[in-house]
Amino acid sequence: MSRSIAIDGPAGAGKSTIAKKVSEKLGFIYIDTGAMYRAVALKAIRSNIDTKDQNELAHMMDSLNISILHEDNLQKIFLDGQDVSEAIRTPEVSVGASNVAVFPEVRLKMVELQRKIASENDVVMDGRDIGSYVLPNADLKIFLTASVDERARRRYEEQIAKGQIAKGQSVTLESVKEDMVYRDKNDSSRAFAPLTKVADAIEIDSTNLSIDEVVDRIIYFYNNYANIKVDEIE
Repeated sequence: MSRSIAIDGPAGAGKSTIAKKVSEKLGFIYIDTGAMYRAVALKAIRSNIDTKDQNELAHMMDSLNISILHEDNLQKIFLDGQDVSEAIRTPEVSVGASNVAVFPEVRLKMVELQRKIASENDVVMDGRDIGSYVLPNADLKIFLTASVDERARRRYEEQIAKGQIAKGQSVTLESVKEDMVYRDKNDSSRAFAPLTKVADAIEIDSTNLSIDEVVDRIIYFYNNYANIKVDEIE
């Protein structure tokens, strides 16, 4: 029987980085669900479809071809046969992903793929609604958060390091923060499978914690979860 860890939380909380390291330590497969929604947004943008246009997006989903490949625990996302693992990491796609994710037509197709992977493998899966909707029976549920200022700083520095913000662009730390606040509201207020902390999730605030400290806590909770009550931890 496959095992699973669900890591939910707002944008920029460090979910992907943490989930990758946890999966490596446990020998699980890492699933970045946010990358799937980014691929949908990229498809819409390339097709000149407004990422807030539900009807056009629903029609687009009929021909959408997204696949995932894992190599040495590294997840690669393919859109219509093309590796778009880097192309989906731009600020424009980030906002677009939050927009498309509010629509049931998009989420249902992505969730079907996510659940299939989880049923066949031991997984660490991160996103917005993993513990509440995608994998409600996950062995461990984590809600990872951090202050909005810290999350914006991390995302801004990450984009600079990866060359996603070029000199002369109007992207600033403040604009990244504004996008993050927008995404927080969008993700939390959507009608279908919103971002939420479920009752049986353990909350970890990573604002003042190192990556390794967060990883160690999750590993500890996973190894000892059967003997721990959430209210004893918080």
